[in-house]
Amino acid sequence: MPADLSHERFPPTEALPIPRRRVSPVRVVLYTIGSIIAAIILAWLVLYITKGRFLKGPFERIVGAQIERKVDVAGDFQLYFNPFNVKFYAEGLTISNPEWASSRNFFESRVIDTNIATWTLLFGKDRINWLALVAGDVSLEWDKAGKRNSWTFGDPDKPPESLDIPIIRQAVVRGTEIHYRDPPMQFSADIRIETVRAADTRFQNDIRFSGGGSMRNRPFTLSGSLMSPNETVAGGRNQLRLAARSGLTAMTILGTLPGATEIDGADLKMGVRGPNISLLFDFLGVAVPDTRTYRITSNLTKQDDSWRFTRLKGVFGESDIAGLMTISRPDRRLKIDADLQTRVLDIVDAGPFIGYDPDRLEARGNAGAVNAVAGRPRVLPDAPLRIDAISRFDADVKWSVRDVRAESFPVSNIALKLDLDRSLLTLSPFSFDVAGGHLDSDIAINARGAPVRTRYDIRLAPTPMGQLLSRFGVEQSGTTGMLKARVAMTGEGDTIHKSLASSDGRVAIIMPRGSMWTRNVQLSELDIGTFVTKMFEKKLKEPVQINCGLIGFTVRDGVAAADPILIDTRKNVIVGRGGFSFKNETLDLAVRADGKKFSLFSGQSPVGVGGYFARPKLDVITPELVGRAGAGLGLGALVSPLAAVIAFVDVGDAKAADCGPVLAGAHATAQRTRGGQARDDVGRGTTSKKESGKLSKKTEQKQEKKFLGIF
Repeated sequence: MPADLSHERFPPTEALPIPRRRVSPVRVVLYTIGSIIAAIILAWLVLYITKGRFLKGPFERIVGAQIERKVDVAGDFQLYFNPFNVKFYAEGLTISNPEWASSRNFFESRVIDTNIATWTLLFGKDRINWLALVAGDVSLEWDKAGKRNSWTFGDPDKPPESLDIPIIRQAVVRGTEIHYRDPPMQFSADIRIETVRAADTRFQNDIRFSGGGSMRNRPFTLSGSLMSPNETVAGGRNQLRLAARSGLTAMTILGTLPGATEIDGADLKMGVRGPNISLLFDFLGVAVPDTRTYRITSNLTKQDDSWRFTRLKGVFGESDIAGLMTISRPDRRLKIDADLQTRVLDIVDAGPFIGYDPDRLEARGNAGAVNAVAGRPRVLPDAPLRIDAISRFDADVKWSVRDVRAESFPVSNIALKLDLDRSLLTLSPFSFDVAGGHLDSDIAINARGAPVRTRYDIRLAPTPMGQLLSRFGVEQSGTTGMLKARVAMTGEGDTIHKSLASSDGRVAIIMPRGSMWTRNVQLSELDIGTFVTKMFEKKLKEPVQINCGLIGFTVRDGVAAADPILIDTRKNVIVGRGGFSFKNETLDLAVRADGKKFSLFSGQSPVGVGGYFARPKLDVITPELVGRAGAGLGLGALVSPLAAVIAFVDVGDAKAADCGPVLAGAHATAQRTRGGQARDDVGRGTTSKKESGKLSKKTEQKQEKKFLGIF
């Protein structure tokens, strides 16, 4: 059998590798993208054909789980792209409220039909191009503590979110109500919304709303309309008209909105009028002074979380106002920023800023500032600071006033900066020009605790006496004397009267060298004989030459005691004792002039200053001096002029003052004579009118009754 040699003739060969085709990365990417696009198109096609009705169940479960609320769709449901924006349609949609809310559902409607911009769902603020809402009901509510609200979804313990309404370009709303409740702000509102066909062909729909509510127990009503532009109008904007009223206070807002719910960038104009602007701010829980009848207009827009009132102008009473104001709520706390200007401020309109009743001032003038308390006149205002109101907001206000309209109050160029920071109210600076001088003050009212504590620091720069005292008979011509003063006190209480009635501190009025010319100038020096003589001559031959003067008071618990009263002139040294009380507004002072030179006409008895702040009384001739004057004048009439001078002999032993301690405003204990000796005739920081500064038992009882308010 022949051998098989096939394996030798055809040796076996090794398998050769099959060459692989190289795949391009670009092709892989394109294939992937194509697959995604195909899937999207397929999903879009499925959704478009089915209208996404099969997503009803998943929608209720997924959305409900995300917001931790029950979501239910009772009827038809559609969710698909049409063609690129999201189409959402639901019948009988309800979204529940949290358990603490007063209403069961946060949202419910018979029909909701929307077209939502897809791009804004992914980036930026949500925008609804079209909304149709039938029989809707929205319940917006804060809890009683103000720490949770019904529109913050998800974890119930997370911080509350601000109400962020989607931008709605066009809307048709029928039979829909919106309810808002804010217990901490004492605010509630119920608004009903309907849509009618717009009469103006430029607009397609006219959304009309009406309703009312209450704010801090004050009812209000409102009504208005929002007209959506016709789609054929390029660049159309929604036109808003709103009118609100509460009692005699009325407000109107007119203008345009970029969208039905888009306030940012709005172009609005506001007008408001009423009998008292404090009634308007009461709606915000903000305390402002009362005013007379007012009317104000301004431009209004919203920027982020702030409402801006620009080009504000108007009048209150007989005064004008202009400027700008911003109202915001950082950290849910109301904040007011304002920069205001007034050309002319009527003095009657200024009264309420320190607690006077504007209606009373308007009806009775200056007399309207005086009230009778226990049969005695009182001028310090008793209007209480609204502690609860100022605790609810903060403020930063600047106000400038060019002129003050007042017959006997020469004030101009008021500059005020008010800062309110969590119940600490500061007026710093509060300054104005007065009678050729300038007054600066810093006032701080601390209402963070009880009782309210007020610090006063008031400084009068050197001011011409001729202008400042012109209404008191001082002639400007020939008067070169100046006055400067400072008041530094601290008191407790929620009214000006209470804070001053409990105050401690010091009052000092300093008169540097100068002259004073007045018809009754010798009355100032209390040289009674010369005054009587010059009074009949109708004029003075020369002004009084003042070397220096200090009228100082130490205030303890609302009672001011002379510390010292000392005025040194060329001819006399005037000294005083006694004091006054902020408690019952009484005055009880004794002033005496000692002649430096021998004089036949100089009474030694003190002159009394008494009465009340509102009705001061000057006893020009005290009972002791009346007897002497009667005797002298009687002798002069019946016997001879020489006999008349016998009762008025002054040997001229006055102790001239050392002007250093006087001009430094030092206390009585630091005052010296020109020879350097301690003075004992200028008051001892007590209310005693004795030179010793001590009170007799009888006088102590009298002073206690007058100055400590014990009746």
